[in-house]
Amino acid sequence: MPLRRSVRQAPPPKLELRGRLERQSLRALGATGGPNRRVGLGPKVRLDGQTLDAPVQAMLGLRSRLRYPAWHEQPVDDARRTMRHEALVAAGRPIAVASADDLEVDGATGPLPARLYRPGGARNPALTWQPRTDRLPLLLFFHGGGFVLGDRDSHDAVCRMLCSAAGILVLSVEYRLAPEHPWPAAPDDAAAAWWWTVDHADELGADLERLAIGGDSAGGNLTAITAQVAAAGRGREDDPRPAAQLLLYPAVDWTREYASRDLFGHGFYLEDASMDWCERHYLGPAGAVDLADPRISPITGELRGLAPALVVTAGFDPLRDQGEAYAAALRQAGTPAVCRRMPDLIHGFANTPGVGRRSREAMLEVSSLLRGMLEIEPAVRARGESASAAGTAPEGVGAAV
Repeated sequence: MPLRRSVRQAPPPKLELRGRLERQSLRALGATGGPNRRVGLGPKVRLDGQTLDAPVQAMLGLRSRLRYPAWHEQPVDDARRTMRHEALVAAGRPIAVASADDLEVDGATGPLPARLYRPGGARNPALTWQPRTDRLPLLLFFHGGGFVLGDRDSHDAVCRMLCSAAGILVLSVEYRLAPEHPWPAAPDDAAAAWWWTVDHADELGADLERLAIGGDSAGGNLTAITAQVAAAGRGREDDPRPAAQLLLYPAVDWTREYASRDLFGHGFYLEDASMDWCERHYLGPAGAVDLADPRISPITGELRGLAPALVVTAGFDPLRDQGEAYAAALRQAGTPAVCRRMPDLIHGFANTPGVGRRSREAMLEVSSLLRGMLEIEPAVRARGESASAAGTAPEGVGAAV
């Protein structure tokens, strides 16, 4: 199907007056960047050998003072508006990109809204690599929000950051949400969006050998599932596999409890009761589905032969331990995986570049690692193909990172 673009570019999402005042309050607390981190909200928060970043502590304190309701304390539509509002407050000033075009991609049952971000300026802002072709790498991005909340606007900041800092195209896709569309609508849409991206890489201006999949939280779950779907293929010999997968604090295992959920399930943004609320909307009542299904818990799936993974966790996150367990499982299966914990941050930090320095620094590091993987993996793959044709094994191919 031909590429369907909007006539006009998508401007950065705008905050209403209330949100602008809240952003000013964060700035007054010294929680929105700059060298002066003046936060007077009590003693430092230390837990599990980690110290919470002071500006993040200020943000959590402001949320408490403003009495923001948790997701599970609101109707679904109100929770969606709350998440979008909080994300825009914490995003800070919009990060410049060359363009952001709204378009549609094919989902499992119909078109899905999407947004394509293009980097501006030099393709190599860090001067650490050179473009392999005139076409850029592309990251297909799935937003978080517990499969119930989130959209292109709530995750505009993280997509702009990845686009600008990594110098790559980012295609952000809105999959169908629960409770209107419960499981398996989301993984079905994610898989369909991947194959659509493969088929339209040329029109998007993307390098077919450097297509990646990524997402945060629930989007990290869809990333892991889609990476497995892509590795299995759709019966076409010329279909590429992803060059990399980026999983930001992913939800990957519903089959067991992890200690981090008990440690950080209250008071650090992502609440235990909100996770249960999302699970009921997405998966139905207890026993309605098999939680060990790989399209629910991708840690139970086939992990061999997948795209190299960058798994990023946050120290004060209920999902921390399962994300790190997934990285370990990938490595055990022979799939290259880098696991990077940001020990002083919370779940959702990718959406908060306007809160202090650490969230922005963390995402700059993630962007650099991702871009490096997108340069290295195709080259390693090409070496492997050349060595296979010559009947030899290239040094280092197949090693876990």
